[in-house]
Amino acid sequence: MLRVAIGTENPAKVSAIKDGFKGIEASFIQTSVSSGVSAQPFSDKETIQGAINRGIFALEKEDTDLGLGLEGGVVETEFGMFLCNWGAIVAKESEPIIAGGARILLPQEIAKEIRGGLELGDVMEAFTRQKDIRKSEGAIGIFTNNYVNRKDMFSHVVKLLVGQYLYRTSERY
Repeated sequence: MLRVAIGTENPAKVSAIKDGFKGIEASFIQTSVSSGVSAQPFSDKETIQGAINRGIFALEKEDTDLGLGLEGGVVETEFGMFLCNWGAIVAKESEPIIAGGARILLPQEIAKEIRGGLELGDVMEAFTRQKDIRKSEGAIGIFTNNYVNRKDMFSHVVKLLVGQYLYRTSERY
């Protein structure tokens, strides 16, 4: 059985990871680790690094077969600020496996607050007048009318990671 350390205790991310491993015999340990990046990552590079760090720190802390990190961030483009999300699977003595997911353009009033130094989760709580948005539907759920929620978004990333991991560890690789 594959032992997987999850580099977060966020319920939406934990659920996404378990969903992404469906059909694979695995046990999971949730552990609180630092992303090692800004509380609000502002680029793909920083968001990817946060996911890798979470995977590495979880693996080291729990001494499992794999460490898995997920990180959400924002990216500025000529079209505006987009939501981004990245994940990484880390195994001992192996390069991290990385995958990214959905992107949506954030409304200008939300982007303006983030540019002013606030975290997306805090902005979303004020915007919706709801608590713990980051632990449930997330900004993507709000702005897609729950057609895609945070768990769905990260489940897709985890499936991309797991698929790559299975490919790399199969006989043909």
